[in-house]
Amino acid sequence: MNDATDLREHASTAPARSVGVGLSIVIPVYRGAATIGRLVEALSALRPAGGLEIVLVNDGSPDNSGDVCKMLVQSSTVPLTYIEHARNFGEHNAVMTGLRQASGTYVITMDDDLQNPPEEVIRIYDHARLGNWDVVYTRYGVKQHAGWRNIGSSFANAVADRLLDKPKGLYLSSFRCMSAFVVQAVTRYQGPYPYVDGLIMQVTQRIDSIEVGHLPRIEGRSNYNLARLVRLWLNLATSFSLAPLRLAIYAGVVMALLGAAGAVATIAEALLLHNTPSGWASTMTVIMLVAGVQSMILGVLGEYVGRTFLSANGKPQGTVRAVERNAAAERDDT
Repeated sequence: MNDATDLREHASTAPARSVGVGLSIVIPVYRGAATIGRLVEALSALRPAGGLEIVLVNDGSPDNSGDVCKMLVQSSTVPLTYIEHARNFGEHNAVMTGLRQASGTYVITMDDDLQNPPEEVIRIYDHARLGNWDVVYTRYGVKQHAGWRNIGSSFANAVADRLLDKPKGLYLSSFRCMSAFVVQAVTRYQGPYPYVDGLIMQVTQRIDSIEVGHLPRIEGRSNYNLARLVRLWLNLATSFSLAPLRLAIYAGVVMALLGAAGAVATIAEALLLHNTPSGWASTMTVIMLVAGVQSMILGVLGEYVGRTFLSANGKPQGTVRAVERNAAAERDDT
C-alpha cells in the first residue's frame, strides 16, 4: 500500500454514526476555553423535537480547550461527543470532522465564541424541518465583528456570488442548519481543502435564510486574521471554480492586445515622425507591466498545481487523535 493511501486511512474520523436524534450541533473549538462551557450549558437547556446531541471538535487549540471539553463530556446532561484533532487544520476541516460524527436528522454548525445566540437554535431548526429546507443559513441584522472582518465577509460573499452556483445575494454564514441528506453528501469529500459552503452548493439549491441576532464577543479576539481569510478565499476560488484560470487567460489576452497596439503605434511614429527618441521610462513600464501579469498567471497556475499535488499525495483533511462520548451518547449508539 502506498504512502498516499496510508495517509488517507489515518485522515478520517471514526465511522459515521447512524441517524439517532432530531438535532445535532457541531461546534469547532479553537481558543474557546473561556466560552465553550457556557455555550454547552445553554444548548443543553434546549428541547428540540427529536432530541439533541452536541459534537465538539478541538482543532488543535493551543489553550486548555481540550481539558474543558473533556470535563464537559463527564458533566453534560445531553449526549456529547468530543473529537480531538492532532493539530490545527482550520475551521472548515474541523466542521467536516464533526459532521461525520453527527447523528441528527438535522445538523447545526455554530462558533464557540457565544456570538451566535444559543436561543436562536430552535428557531433555525424548526424553520428547516417544518419548511422542508435542505439548508438554512443565518443572516445578521447587525454584525458585531470588527470593521475589517465585516469588510472581509462582504468581499468573500461577493466573490462567492460570482464563483459559486448559489442563490444571488445569499449570505454565507458559519451558523447554518443542514439536513442529514446534505451532510451525508458533503462528507463524501475527502480532499484536504474543504469549503463547506461550496460543497453545499454542489449538493442542493433547496436553500433558505433567516435573520438572527449577533452578539458582541465576550472573551478574547477573533481567530480569523488576514492570512486565514486569504486562505479561505483561496479555498473558495481554487476548489470550486476555474474563474481564476479564466481571469489569467483574459489578462493575457488584454496584454497581448495592448502590446499589439503599442507595436503599431511605435511603427507608425517611426515612419511618420522620423524622430522617435529612445524612451527608457516607457520601455521599463511595459516590461514591468508584462512581467507582473505573467507572474500573476504563473502564480494562479502554481496554486492549482500545488493543491492538486498535495491532494494526490494524501494531505489529510483532518487527523483525529481521540473521540470521547458521554454515557448518554453511548446509549444513543446502541
